[in-house]
Amino acid sequence: MMSSGFSIYRVGISFVMMCIFYKSAVDCLSELSPQKYFSTLQPGKASLAYFCQADSPRTSIFLEELKEAVKPLQDFGISVTKVNCVKEETSRYCGKEKDLMKVYLFRGNILLREFPTDTLFDVNAIIAHVLFALLFNEVKYLTTVEDLQNIENSLKGRANIAFSYVRAIGTPEHRAVMEAAFVYGTTYQFVLTTEIALLESIGTEAIENAHFYFFHCKQVLDLTQQCRRTLMEQPLTTLNVHRFIKIMEAPLLTEVAEDPQQVSTIHLQLGLPLVFIVSQQATREADRRTAEWVAWHLLGKAGVLLLLRDSLEMDIPQHSNVVFRKAEEGAPVEFLVLHDIDLIISRVESNTYIEEIQEDEDEDMESPDMDIQDDEVAETVYRHRKTQLPLELTVELTEETFNATVVASDSIVLFYAGWQAVSMAFLQSYIDLAIKLKGTSTMLLTRVNCADWSDLCTKQNVTEFPVVKMYKEGKHPVSYAGMLGSEDLLKFILLNRISCPVNITSVQEAEEYLSGESYKDLVPYSSVSVLGLFSPNMTTAKEDFTEAADYLRGCVITGIYSEEDALILSNKYAATLPALLLARHKEGEVESIPLANSRAQDIVQIVTNALLETFPEITVKNLPIYLRLQKPLFILFSDGSINPQYKKAILTLVQEKHLDSLTPCWLNLKNTPVGRVILQTYFDALPPLPCIVVVNLHSGGQVFVFPAEQAITEQNILSWLKKLEAGLESHITILPAQEWKPPLPAYDFLSMMDAAASQHPTRKEPKCTKETNVQENDKKQHEDKSTVRKEPTETLRIKHWNRSNWFKEGEKSFKHDNKEL
Repeated sequence: MMSSGFSIYRVGISFVMMCIFYKSAVDCLSELSPQKYFSTLQPGKASLAYFCQADSPRTSIFLEELKEAVKPLQDFGISVTKVNCVKEETSRYCGKEKDLMKVYLFRGNILLREFPTDTLFDVNAIIAHVLFALLFNEVKYLTTVEDLQNIENSLKGRANIAFSYVRAIGTPEHRAVMEAAFVYGTTYQFVLTTEIALLESIGTEAIENAHFYFFHCKQVLDLTQQCRRTLMEQPLTTLNVHRFIKIMEAPLLTEVAEDPQQVSTIHLQLGLPLVFIVSQQATREADRRTAEWVAWHLLGKAGVLLLLRDSLEMDIPQHSNVVFRKAEEGAPVEFLVLHDIDLIISRVESNTYIEEIQEDEDEDMESPDMDIQDDEVAETVYRHRKTQLPLELTVELTEETFNATVVASDSIVLFYAGWQAVSMAFLQSYIDLAIKLKGTSTMLLTRVNCADWSDLCTKQNVTEFPVVKMYKEGKHPVSYAGMLGSEDLLKFILLNRISCPVNITSVQEAEEYLSGESYKDLVPYSSVSVLGLFSPNMTTAKEDFTEAADYLRGCVITGIYSEEDALILSNKYAATLPALLLARHKEGEVESIPLANSRAQDIVQIVTNALLETFPEITVKNLPIYLRLQKPLFILFSDGSINPQYKKAILTLVQEKHLDSLTPCWLNLKNTPVGRVILQTYFDALPPLPCIVVVNLHSGGQVFVFPAEQAITEQNILSWLKKLEAGLESHITILPAQEWKPPLPAYDFLSMMDAAASQHPTRKEPKCTKETNVQENDKKQHEDKSTVRKEPTETLRIKHWNRSNWFKEGEKSFKHDNKEL
């Protein structure tokens, strides 16, 4: 729904560099000569310019308002410049005195609109008019009832409408609508009017104030049926519009079968109460219809849920049919007996209290005690917001330059969103990587800000952030799925320098490959080299291996040998063809694994398991990999390096298959200090170290501890494990079955990834992802979007505004493992 031409988010580099030297962003109004100004304009970027005579006293009042608009417009990617004209200047914008009372809006060097300064009477008017001009395809201005009816009919069954009435263009309410349209314009059709007659046709009585309605047209399939309309009863401000839309996006009715005191919904987070309609299996359908009727009448005022009494473990008073829960934290639930549906509605309307959150646009951004984030990533990004990154080490791509750049060179592309904390944190790692590879890499490091080029990101199947992809000529793009750090990304890039698999043509070359000599500079990044061994006629087996190697690209070195003398290697390593040879360089060993009847996914799983260490040191980085094995953890906690005798005893048990049902590992409290917190969760006080525990994370949550009085020997451990298996040992604690959630759901940026993840099934491989969709060049002209809109799968164009604004996305909780370690 958003054309690629609508790229108003970016701020020109010269403008940004000029601004950072000012202490206050509000005072940062760049001043240029006409010649210099037009030389800095860039295609697709929006710029607001005020041409005036230097030191003209007539402009002082307007300039003060324009300075106030600099920072908000910069947040939208719109640069603001004062262009100083001289008397001998021949520019059309500096020629006549009357022209000096105008402000001009450009996209690139194309003039979009000129505004008389008297229409831009304050900061609200400036921002409202500029966004209104740039969002002309996103916001429809209507003047008649017929226009509204036509657009409503055209969107039935397709999209919802955000309808607003403001008394005049340029008012604070108009600005609030345009800021909302900037964010949600690709999801909903925004309609604006200043005509009272149009507002009266909806049936509103109080027409003296601005109004905001949500038209529920998407679910209307009968063209003769009118779209339901929900009025926002709070004042028309940016914050209230955002909260209102988030409530409109929430499910109308939710079925639950848990303690009402434990239920959490978006309504509670936004200060609305919850109404539970108590039901039972025998009357479930009738109660559901009743609950839906109540939900429509309370939409925007309360959340409505259907509470299934039959499935509930707690006791509800026998005659209670409604449970009411206020939004205040810790408020007890109320069990009510209400025989009239109207009583439910009046009960809510008489008790609902919505705290008005005031926008502080004069917020002092320098205050050391403000804006402390519960999300540590967001807080870190905020704390370092003024740190300058050497972005020039990477190439910034646009929709116009992407295809040409990617075709012309092997490229690494970072797709990120400038408003998102995780993206901005990873951008630092990406720049660190560029510094390390400067002058040494043949890969071109590039980046695309999806807040600016959402169409481009959609075409590249990017619906979550950040994403790194590698593009090579004639190959499918390969997505990086490792840790968001420079070291892991460096490994991905270096291992992708070579073919996957490497084609080996002689026995001598194969021996050098297995010894690590062929790619000794890559051995530190791949401790295992994989060689597929085949006779020339094993076509299907070779194809499966090649497919598996493609999936493993960037994770491990893979090679293939299928010459006539392959039997020489198979005899040497006791391998029956077809086979895998796994060369473990640290141990200096080569292991052979038969591949008879193994498909590509089987090979990937074999290699993935081979990458796992026998007795690993658990870190924050590798813990998720070992949790995926779904086995109880056998953990040795050590305050420093592990004692060699303890390691030898445990490795012996591993080799003798006594620990096959467990995941043996150890944790160094000096390297991973969080281990102390984990131990304190298991014990009342920190136990003496070393300490061995078995944690049954995936079924039951029991924690068992090896007796502290016994020495850590092979025999003692084995005896203890047998008692565990026989049920003769008692657990010291049971971990609660709870989800790991962010401190505040509103800061959970990962929730934006959940929708994309649900549409694209994840693979079993933990770190390697291959894209099957070939990059396509879209040569079609963008269609006129004035009347036809498509519902996007993801709203990409979202801006992270300043801290006084309301953009804290993500109401869904990021679900981790259901137990604590």
